Order: sequence, then structure tokens, then C-alpha cells
Amino acid sequence: MLDIVSAAIAHGGTQGVYKHRAVSTGTEMTFSVFVPPHEAGAKLPLVWYLSGLTCTHANVTEKGEYRKACAELGLIFVAPDTSPRGEGVPDDPAGAYDFGLGAGFYVDASEQPFATHYHMWSYVTEELPALIAAEFPVDMDRQSIMGHSMGGHGALTIGLMFPDRYKAVSAFAPIVAPSQVPWGEKALAGYLGDDRAAWRKHDAVALIEDGARLPALLVDQGDADQFLASQLRPDLLRDACEHAGIDLTFSLRAGYDHSYYFISTFMSDHLRWHAARLG
Repeated sequence: MLDIVSAAIAHGGTQGVYKHRAVSTGTEMTFSVFVPPHEAGAKLPLVWYLSGLTCTHANVTEKGEYRKACAELGLIFVAPDTSPRGEGVPDDPAGAYDFGLGAGFYVDASEQPFATHYHMWSYVTEELPALIAAEFPVDMDRQSIMGHSMGGHGALTIGLMFPDRYKAVSAFAPIVAPSQVPWGEKALAGYLGDDRAAWRKHDAVALIEDGARLPALLVDQGDADQFLASQLRPDLLRDACEHAGIDLTFSLRAGYDHSYYFISTFMSDHLRWHAARLG
């Protein structure tokens, strides 16, 4: 059952926030959907947006500045939460921002106490798409995916694992090789255990090294991003794509940081790139 939290008219379409009881996480989950103006009975292409550490659905919904472009291009835009939440959902024992609540890393956890609820991979790739298909005027043969930071990691890995499902994949400042940076090492060990072989399907660079392919990727990165050298390492993705023959369009944006000022500036560029591939 889908409950409406809020709904408002924007650019001739509807910006809604919804909640439902998710089977995969065993919790109530909240997400946002923008449906652009369209003719009755039309089925529209769908862009998934995965958010980063500490975020909920609300960050991009309130600060992403995507609605004008989506209305012009006829794109539905869906933004899930970044982790399960609610009573009984464990958090980082030390209260750190980079693990636990708001930091699900788009994996299905196998380690307790997180294995009970932290099934964000199944939620984003299976349960929520089925709900969206049932409740909104979407053409599920025309889907694409994008994300920011931890969500960029999610978009890249999901796109690489399901190349026939997503017609376009892009990211803002993604964590491209979580197995090789502190954020990712902490999260993957905490959710999946110490066997690094199990991490590889949740690491974009490792997936490409292991044979996963996409025709093209679009990545934007700010050169003033405080996490650039220590956590994001786009150089590793560029090298992997070059060796694999993947067409990577990579832009290093002078003066931009890790914030939504950066994302909102280039959001319409990404959406137009997606629209060209979604048809």
C-alpha cells in the first residue's frame, strides 16, 4: 500500500513524496517522485537518482533543481532513501556519519546486526521498481540511473550489473572503488564481512576489471571537492574505462565542491544526456 506524504504542482507536473511498508528492509520506506506534465495514457521514461552519505530522499528533492529539465524532457525522476530507518534498525555504534543510518551503500548486508534490515540493493533494484511500475505512468523499458557520492557508487555498480535494464548511467563525484578507500572499506566490511571477493560486485572499478561493460558513462567531479583524493579517486575509474574500452565522458569542474551547489549546476546536463539515450 502506497501512502501520500505530500504532493505539489511544479513546472506543470507533480512532485510527490510517498511512503510504504517495504518487504526487503522490513521497515517503512520513503521516496520522492516527480511526474512531468504528460498526455493521458502516456508511458514516460524513468530516471533513478541515488543519494549520498547522510542524505534522505529530501536532499535532491529540495536542492537538486531537476524539475524544470524533467518537465521539458518528459522524464519521471525517482529518489529513494539511502538506508532503512525506524525502530530496531541498527546504526553505527559510534554514531559516525559514514555507516549505518543514511549510509546503506546500496548493498544487501550479510553481517549482523545489519543483515535483518539493510537490504538496499534488493530494495532499489527489485522492490521499489515493481512498486513504481504499478503506481506511476512509467515505461520500464526506458530506465536510467544516476547518483551522487555513495549514490554515484550505487548508480555505477547497479548500472554495470544490469546493463540491459538501464539505458544511461551517470554520476556526480562517485565513490568509484570502495574497496580501495576508507569509506568503502568500512562499509563493505561492516555489511558484507571481511571476504574482499564478496565486495567486488559492489565496486565499479572491480566490476569493470572482472568484465562488466557499459557502452558509455558520464561523470562530473569538482576539483575543490574535499573528498577527491582520499575517498573518490576518479583516476581509478578513468584507468579502468580506458583499459576496458568504455566511453567515459569525465569532466573535472574547476572550483566546485561536493555539495548540491555543484550537483544542481550540472543536473540539467546529465538529464539531457539521459534523455538522449532514453528516447
